[in-house]
Amino acid sequence: MTTDNSPPVVAAVVPPQPPIVVRRWSVGAIIVIVLLLLGLIFSAFLNMMLLGMVGLRLFETPKVREEYFSHSKTARDKVVIMSLEGLILDGRGFMKDQIDQVIEDESVKAVVLRINSPGGTVSGADYIYHHLKKMKEKRNIPLVVSMGAIAASGGYYVAMAVGDTPRSIYAEPTTWTGSIGVVIPHYNAAELAEKIGIQEDSVASHRLKTMGSILRPMTEEERKIFQGLVDESFERFKEIVKSGRPVFRKQAALLDKLATGQVFTAQQAKADGLIDEIGFLEDAVDRAIELAGLDPENVRVVQYKKEPTMADILFGDTVRFPIRPAGADWSWLLELSVPRAYYLFWQGPALLRSGS
Repeated sequence: MTTDNSPPVVAAVVPPQPPIVVRRWSVGAIIVIVLLLLGLIFSAFLNMMLLGMVGLRLFETPKVREEYFSHSKTARDKVVIMSLEGLILDGRGFMKDQIDQVIEDESVKAVVLRINSPGGTVSGADYIYHHLKKMKEKRNIPLVVSMGAIAASGGYYVAMAVGDTPRSIYAEPTTWTGSIGVVIPHYNAAELAEKIGIQEDSVASHRLKTMGSILRPMTEEERKIFQGLVDESFERFKEIVKSGRPVFRKQAALLDKLATGQVFTAQQAKADGLIDEIGFLEDAVDRAIELAGLDPENVRVVQYKKEPTMADILFGDTVRFPIRPAGADWSWLLELSVPRAYYLFWQGPALLRSGS
């Protein structure tokens, strides 16, 4: 007889499940959800539009705004301080905006040009000089120059826009100025190129099309051509100086003695006739008021400033690629290899940030 020791089987009792209830959204809830979705879509669309506007305006050319400097805050007649700062490239930047603003503003009765620049390209300096002269003629207003830390080469060239106006060029006691001369920078990297295995293999219409290449030594033919370009630009520089400094029209030999590319202190510059007075910005302002025949008690002195762009607001106006010219696109990398003449007091590649 066999005995089964397995536990007895007990039937499990499954409790009844509650019925599944399908909840229906009310009409009001559906309307709220639809409105919320539409709001999110509209918000996303608006943000995209704003981002697009920021993208368009992020690095646009800043406009000109006025900032009170001195004298009366309520006077209608104005003396404007415009600024030429940094390396001069093409001249068509903030400097040109300031000139245009003066031409359009009939309440401006005199201009003080504050220069703090080592110079720059020949064409850029000449462009600014030309438009300053046009501004003076069109508005028939006096122009006085106030030199900051440095007003050399192209910076000095631009200062000559004052013309024959007596006592119109002021330099601070620590100013460096002069540097009357022209340079076409050239670097011979042929030996380095040979060491790292780089050879020039350009295809050109004529051997002179590639003159100035840094991958080979400059030939005597090329040097003679470049020297001719420098000499012609140099002669123009001296003629411009004569137009702004009458003393050199009478003593051309004195100008030749000074036009060696050397920079001078303010004291040396005054002794040699390169400037008129040693003084600060306020002294230049007082002279401009005097030349314009204005009442010092009834004149408003303002300084032109750049209207900040969205990039300045978001990131600060100093956020730039360290050696990239302000406002330039990446084509500047190619332009570094282009031979170019400079009115410039500088011993390195022309990589400084531009102010104009």
